[in-house]
Amino acid sequence: MLDRAVVKEFLDCQLEGLEIHEDISREALVELFCQYTEDDYYEWLKDNFKSFFNHGDPDWEWVRGRLKGEKQ
Repeated sequence: MLDRAVVKEFLDCQLEGLEIHEDISREALVELFCQYTEDDYYEWLKDNFKSFFNHGDPDWEWVRGRLKGEKQ
């Protein structure tokens, strides 16, 4: 879960100079952006999980090599 205070600070900087409509509160915008980002992040994690674990057939030798610091 994202730190809402950090995201608010980030958005404050990034949105500087942009007009936000009066009917959209800053807090609601922060929350919606966090939800959007977390959804995308979850999909990214799932994709990387599949790749890392070779779609259910993990290459444990590759994992051991990486843990030992070997580049493969």
